[in-house]
Amino acid sequence: MLPKKIYHTLSLRLSLKVACVIALLLLVSLAVLFNISRQTLREKAMRNAEQTLEVTVQNIDNILLSVEQSAGNVYWEMAAHLDRPDDMLTYSRRLVECNPYIVGCAIVFKPYYYPGRELFMAYIHRKGHSTTTNAASELIQQNTFTDRPYTEQVWYTEPMTLGHACWTDPLKNKDTEDEALTTFCLPIKDRSNKTVGVLAVDIAIELLSEIVLAAKPSPNGYSILLGRNGSYIVHPDKEKLTKQNVFNLFVKDSDPSMRKVVKAMVGGESGQEPFIMDDRNWYVVYKPFTRHQVVGRTTDHLGWSVGVIYPEDDIFGDYNRLLYLVIGIAFVGLLLSVILSTLFTHRKLLPLNMLTRAAQKISQGDYSRTIPDTERYDEVGQLQENFQQLQQSLATRMAELEQMNDQLKERSKELQQANRKAQEANRMKSAFLHQMTYQMLEPADTLMNHVNTLCNNYHTISLEEANEEISAIHQKGKTIIELLGHMIDSAEQETGKEDAHE
Repeated sequence: MLPKKIYHTLSLRLSLKVACVIALLLLVSLAVLFNISRQTLREKAMRNAEQTLEVTVQNIDNILLSVEQSAGNVYWEMAAHLDRPDDMLTYSRRLVECNPYIVGCAIVFKPYYYPGRELFMAYIHRKGHSTTTNAASELIQQNTFTDRPYTEQVWYTEPMTLGHACWTDPLKNKDTEDEALTTFCLPIKDRSNKTVGVLAVDIAIELLSEIVLAAKPSPNGYSILLGRNGSYIVHPDKEKLTKQNVFNLFVKDSDPSMRKVVKAMVGGESGQEPFIMDDRNWYVVYKPFTRHQVVGRTTDHLGWSVGVIYPEDDIFGDYNRLLYLVIGIAFVGLLLSVILSTLFTHRKLLPLNMLTRAAQKISQGDYSRTIPDTERYDEVGQLQENFQQLQQSLATRMAELEQMNDQLKERSKELQQANRKAQEANRMKSAFLHQMTYQMLEPADTLMNHVNTLCNNYHTISLEEANEEISAIHQKGKTIIELLGHMIDSAEQETGKEDAHE
């Protein structure tokens, strides 16, 4: 029904064609505009992410550096009193108390460093912790760290093997009692520069995450820090900090983009990539975690990788809402333009509708249909004027034709009458000729008989009989001549009448 209405309505067709052209131009313009805007937003978001990444690295490094410096300050004082095992708890406690980021400190020595003691540990840790220096927390003294000997744990074996300070990847589950820790390990040297023990300072990675994540890169974005073994050091999800590592994603998420990002971060690469996680689109900017160069600080690369993750909605959320709003406004605008254009065009085409109706009436024989005058000077006005002239000319011609038709009818009647008269005269002529012919037939036959008599008996006939025959021939010939004279006179009279009638 609607296609039929469109097909039969010129104003609607014109409006739809105009709307299609406008829609095409608008679509191309919006596509170019929003594509450029999307690229600009993405570039801006990536620049912000890179800045956030630098700030994140700085924040983390400041925490690590403060822990390293605190440990170093205590170490130099402790190194002068290694022969006092009872003072080790004091140094351990002092270190925990002086830095709010430190949740535990263990001072251990190699087996039998102190005579009569196979293992020696001075371990102090917080029961509960806070990011503020003013918050109080209870310090707990222990002689052991988990249920395994410290000589079998990585925070001891690694610095003893390397011989210099290092940071461990997060210790989880089997190496900690209640929370995940990352540990700064400082080997203890005796006067002969031999490694005799380890000063281990613990930072709760949950606490580290809280500090780093306090400055959110976006409403739903966050920072992550991965250890070289794929463990999470910084992540907003506490479950991931204590029980999971990044390689669990290979089991839970089979999206290739996620694998690519994970491999790149664990591999120590830098870059920015889109990926899909939990059926949502994300962007990540990542780089290896590098520490600032400070005098006396070890320059070993930790193998950690830091990244800033943005959900796509944080980057393009307002953009998408604006896009939908603009598309909605454009659709409503196009709909209104079609309606208004249809009404305007219909109004402007009213003379054409009037001319159409007039043409229909004229086609039905109403040649006197009056076309009103117009005050328009455009093409429609000119068409109306020309149609008006055409109608007037057609009406005049039709009047002339009707007059000529009446004249022809009258002439036809006269011709019919003349024809009837001619037919009557022709019949009379035929009857006259027939009568005259019949009258000439008897004299002609008699004449022929007398002629035959003379021709056949001229040598035997007497002169008197011959004269009688000749007299009879003469008489019959005169009769025939008289009849022919009458016929000629009648013909001349008829010809004179026709000439006079013409």
